[in-house]
Amino acid sequence: MLTDGPGKTVYYWEHDTGTSSTCYGACAGAWPPVLTTGAPAAGSGIQASLLGTTTRTDGKVQVTYNGHPLYYFAGDSKPGDINGEESTAFGAKWYILSPAGKKIEKPGA
Repeated sequence: MLTDGPGKTVYYWEHDTGTSSTCYGACAGAWPPVLTTGAPAAGSGIQASLLGTTTRTDGKVQVTYNGHPLYYFAGDSKPGDINGEESTAFGAKWYILSPAGKKIEKPGA
């Protein structure tokens, strides 16, 4: 699954249909965007060609992967936590991503 450098899980939200984020306000409080101040760097097993960025309405730069804006889940407290997986918060499902940039669904989903 896709994580940041320290190993914290990152998610994508099905409500975002393009590279622009639609998660603001209370949504961004529960699902903080993965932000960067420079070009994101690909770690081991990550495809650098799938990494990108998008500019949020507040001017901050959010990391994207395979065209999906990325988010953390406020309910994850340590590396490897996936407490937000398949949540339907804010009207659409949240998923973790594979290094290929595809959603990973829970077994039997």
